[in-house]
Parts: sequence; structure tokens; C-alpha cells
Amino acid sequence: MLAVTPVLAATTDTPLDRFLIGLQTLRADFQQVVLDARGRSIEQGSGKLLVQRPGKFRWEYTPANAGADAGQLLVADGRYLWFYERDLAQVTVKPVGEALSSTPIVLLSGDAAALHAAFDIAAAPRRDNLDWVTVKPRSAAADFSRAELAFRGNTLARMVISDKLGQTVTLQFGRSTRNAAPKPDELVFKVPPGVDVIGTALP
Repeated sequence: MLAVTPVLAATTDTPLDRFLIGLQTLRADFQQVVLDARGRSIEQGSGKLLVQRPGKFRWEYTPANAGADAGQLLVADGRYLWFYERDLAQVTVKPVGEALSSTPIVLLSGDAAALHAAFDIAAAPRRDNLDWVTVKPRSAAADFSRAELAFRGNTLARMVISDKLGQTVTLQFGRSTRNAAPKPDELVFKVPPGVDVIGTALP
């Protein structure tokens, strides 16, 4: 009979908590694969992630074989979360506090105590030679139902996100750098000419 390894109890000493200790900035490339509810690949692409704690990040994604006018850009500037869909020429803006649970990227940019208040975070059994953490939003209004983050020592290796439609997004990270200073304009979003804005941001 095979032994089943149980999920470890929730704690504030998870691989995610240890990863966040001393983290000021994180820069990484990633490859992304999206599977539908039946496990079929429906999209692939690549992107770049930049995090500056607390509360700022830039996530840029381009689908495979897409042109320069395609893809998505997500920028949290500390006050607002900007979501720019290039192919639609449309950007959605909302106060960053309202968007706390809208993307698992906030798990890398937020304060550890605030994250544990907003999410159920628990260490999970080690697999694929990686240390795993399972994350579930406490709010029913969250855009995703579950996320798993995997670490190789002090390096972020993988993120697996499950949404409410049954789709799964897997990000495989590479070439990550901790605590390198970002450029001044990387964490600021300026609305391009001709782009429609949904929502309101104060000047």
C-alpha cells in the first residue's frame, strides 16, 4: 500500500515566507503555458517580471508568434493597478488595495503579515526537487481559486495558477535576480495615446 504524504499545516514559516525575507526587488524571465479544463494547451508565451517590495510590480507577457502590438502589461505602482491589453488598446485601472487578490503576483510584492491575512498559505509536500507552497484566497471575489509556488532554495522556480473556469496557468521562471535596483520608469504606467481607460486614477 502506498503511503500518502499529507499537506503540511498552515504556518507563517513556509518556503514563501523564507523567500520574502530580505527581498527588496526581484527580476525574472518566465515561460507561460495555459491549459483548459480538459488539460489541453490553448496558449503559450513568455514574459518578464519585476517586483519591488512593498507593493510594486511589473508583469509583461507576449503570446508565442504574436506581434509587438499584442500581449498584456500589468503594473502596480503602489497606488493603482494598471492592466493594459495591447491588442484591445484598452487599460483598466483600480486602486491597488481593491486588486489585492486579483493576481497571485501580489504574493511576491506584499507584506508577509498582510498576505497571510488575505490568503490561506500552507507548505505543501516537496516534489520535483522543489519546495512548494499552496495559496488560496480568503475572499470569494478573487479572480483565481488556487495558486502553487515552487522554490529551489532561495530562487523562485514555478507558479501554477488555477482560475474559476478550470483553466491552469503555469509560469516557469528563469534568470532571476534579487535586489537589483529597477530603472525609475519601469514601475510607472503612462497611458499610451489612443488607448481607452476603464476606471479612474487620481492625478
